[in-house]
Amino acid sequence: MNRILLIVLILQAISQSSSMIAKKSQPDALAALPDALPNRVGAWTAEATDRIYDEETIFSYIDGAGEVYKAYNMRNCLSRRYITPNGPTIVLDIFDMGSSEDAFGVFTHDQDGKPLDVGQGALYRPGWLSFWKGRFFVSIYGEEETAATKEAIGELAKVVASLIKDHGLKPEILLNLPSRGLLPHSVRFLHHYVVLNYHFYLSDTNILNLGPETDAVLAMYERGDERAHLLVVTYPDSEEASAAHRSLLRHYLPEADSNGVVLLEDGKWSAAAFKNKLLTVVLEADSRPLAEDLLREVMKTL
Repeated sequence: MNRILLIVLILQAISQSSSMIAKKSQPDALAALPDALPNRVGAWTAEATDRIYDEETIFSYIDGAGEVYKAYNMRNCLSRRYITPNGPTIVLDIFDMGSSEDAFGVFTHDQDGKPLDVGQGALYRPGWLSFWKGRFFVSIYGEEETAATKEAIGELAKVVASLIKDHGLKPEILLNLPSRGLLPHSVRFLHHYVVLNYHFYLSDTNILNLGPETDAVLAMYERGDERAHLLVVTYPDSEEASAAHRSLLRHYLPEADSNGVVLLEDGKWSAAAFKNKLLTVVLEADSRPLAEDLLREVMKTL
């Protein structure tokens, strides 16, 4: 398929599926924040007017990345710019994601950076700090990193985190991940197959039938000198989990044996099974025992 056409179809799929997501938060969740936010941070002063974006207008602000926020059920985004004479601008973006699960999810989309004790999880990369708390995802970046901008970004992050009173719950599906060998910063919570493909390419089409009503978590494991990716998906009912399992075997693992295990062409192992509403897929394990162990350990959590 033509690559440009494929990209267009993918973006359309996200747009259509995200519009079906049930609204989980109050519509005016950001309404109280502008008056509480600081007007000054160090040498920086807030511009007179904030900007508010919804799930459609967000594309006029962050074209491209807007699809990621939409795939996580973004409701609104409050954007405030802090300026200083002869210095770089600092931009504060506060996203109402509709639920704490999706706030956590969009936070896990980019796990690079140094962990900080801000909110319910924070990461700092040169010039950019992000964290999640409650149903909010917060992004603060300086258009140029200096010692002063780094200090101001950190100060602003603490103030914003203190203004968000609620503490959110992480997605329940994380409880199905075995703890031994789990690499914490590899965990990605998601709903959409395009987000999955960003982190682990599976297929150009939605062979797992992922969508607004499914929760999925992708993680990497390291045990000894062996590694594997593990994907766990929760469906609304066992019939949908069974259908996704059949589709996976047909399109991705057609040569799997009766136990759902297969040796791939690159010498890696993959395995898949479902039970009740949960589908488990081991991707590119370095050995068959590792693939089978991960599969079995997830099944024990049910």
